[in-house]
Amino acid sequence: MVTKILIADDHQIVRQGLRFLLEKESDLKVVAEAEDGRTTVRLARELNPGVIIMDVAMPDLNGIEATRQIINESPATKVIALSMYADRRFVVNMLQAGASGYLLKDCAFEELIRAIRAVLANKTYLSPGVTDILVKDCKMGAPLHEVSAFRILTSREREVLQLMSEGQSTAKIADQLHVSVKTVESHRQQLMQKLNIRSVAELTKYAIREGLTTLEA
Repeated sequence: MVTKILIADDHQIVRQGLRFLLEKESDLKVVAEAEDGRTTVRLARELNPGVIIMDVAMPDLNGIEATRQIINESPATKVIALSMYADRRFVVNMLQAGASGYLLKDCAFEELIRAIRAVLANKTYLSPGVTDILVKDCKMGAPLHEVSAFRILTSREREVLQLMSEGQSTAKIADQLHVSVKTVESHRQQLMQKLNIRSVAELTKYAIREGLTTLEA
């Protein structure tokens, strides 16, 4: 049986390279590519892929939020994070969002194939480097439940925060999320109150620290 694959990454060269390599496997078929999280969610709904190769840091809607939305709608979908970030927070948040695997972008293609085979067999696959980080943190007594944006903010608040931090206007955010301008303004006030932050600039810095945006710190 052929497994449908959706590739989500904001870099075209990465998507093209993955497509070229994956389509050499007779039982894997790349059915679509997406350059941002919101498009990924839409394509997942339309095409029902068996596996999604998901970048963590993408514009418009990050990979963590996209994964959460996809798994909520289709729990059987297997999401494999493919990221340049080895930070424990990204790994934990992706797994909590419902991802079945987490690979670093410097992995060999053969490892990606192993990960796909593993998640299709209902197993979890982590890159050795990712596993080492989690084990090291556990040995050092790192808290299992960190106070992060993914615990203290709602999904919609995180979406608004990401779009704000990427420079989108209130009107454009409202249009994109299909809500009123007043609703977006209300979310912004809630964000500032919850985080004890008083400016959009500080909100942007917070979004960068929490991995909600592709902007560079």
